[in-house]
Amino acid sequence: MKIEERKVTVREVTEGYFNDAEEGVVGYDGRLDIRPKYQREFVYKDAQRNEVIRTVMKELPLNVMYWVDRGEEYEDDPDEPRYEVLDGQQRTLSLCEYVDGSFSVDDKYFNNLPSDQQAKFLDYELFVYVCNGTDSEKLDWFRIINIAGEELTDQELRNAVYAGNWTSDAKRYFSKTGCAADTLAGDYLRGASIRQEYLETAIFWAASAEGKTIEAYMAEHQNDPSAVQLWNYFRSVIDWVQAIFPKKRKEMKGLPWGLFYNQHGKRTDLDPKKLEMEIQRLMSDEDVTKKSGIYEYLLTGEEKKLSIRAFDRRDALAAYEKQGHKCAICGEEFEFEQMHADHITPWSKGGKTTPDNCQMLCRDCNLKKGAQ
Repeated sequence: MKIEERKVTVREVTEGYFNDAEEGVVGYDGRLDIRPKYQREFVYKDAQRNEVIRTVMKELPLNVMYWVDRGEEYEDDPDEPRYEVLDGQQRTLSLCEYVDGSFSVDDKYFNNLPSDQQAKFLDYELFVYVCNGTDSEKLDWFRIINIAGEELTDQELRNAVYAGNWTSDAKRYFSKTGCAADTLAGDYLRGASIRQEYLETAIFWAASAEGKTIEAYMAEHQNDPSAVQLWNYFRSVIDWVQAIFPKKRKEMKGLPWGLFYNQHGKRTDLDPKKLEMEIQRLMSDEDVTKKSGIYEYLLTGEEKKLSIRAFDRRDALAAYEKQGHKCAICGEEFEFEQMHADHITPWSKGGKTTPDNCQMLCRDCNLKKGAQ
């Protein structure tokens, strides 16, 4: 792991400053990605932004900034940025925007300052740590220093470690407000595209299909020219969901659809019409307390996914007294706390969570019945 301490002036950082909503933000004479393509567009509030400028004007120290060295990735393309800002993005943007004339501080734009104050501002030295090392070393280090300001998400940290053409192209699909993934699957995804949560979800699903971690998947594809393979996989997942469960419901949002697709995508026994009838029945069943679990239950048959409503304490105590404190199966006597309220007729066979369907069983008998 190599960490280099470096002093960089504001003049150097703002040289060649370029800001584009789609193409990202570049400085340092085109060698620094201040905000990479399609990354989140958080902006300091005016008060925070202005304090950065005042700090520099007073020649007080700003917090340390962190860059990641990406030079080796662009040996064949000298026009690409060599570094990427890991921590200090908003401070760097504030400096560049001020020098560029985008805002004023204390009623003065940069161009309104006397020439000596302009020079002093531009010659201010930023304290930067530049990191280079293996993927795992950089990821560990980034997590350690990611403790102040607007914290980066795990996926944003990974994006810095596995930066390259593939990651930039993947962001195009998954990391922008109104991006293709949002348009196609916004009803099925939780989180925010600009916080890289859509991208993280898509990679996790694709990686899981191959028995890999997100990091292993990104490392394997880091040098691919595009992320079209990931996008095609993601589209296959959503196409499958829409074909099997064509009616959209709020309960579908945030479910691990890619994992369902990986396991059940090739099944031929899933009839959308029959599934929809079951969904309607289960949605109206008061005993089903976890409606979002209906979809996984229909795919796997695991009743626990539905969180079937349990008997309340009053009904359980009534059954306990009615049975004379004895287990309904083995006939042994137990303390109330040692027993379980059980459905006489199981929910799966039409039994409801009502007093007349409640019996008290000891732990062992309840387990044996459940295993049958």
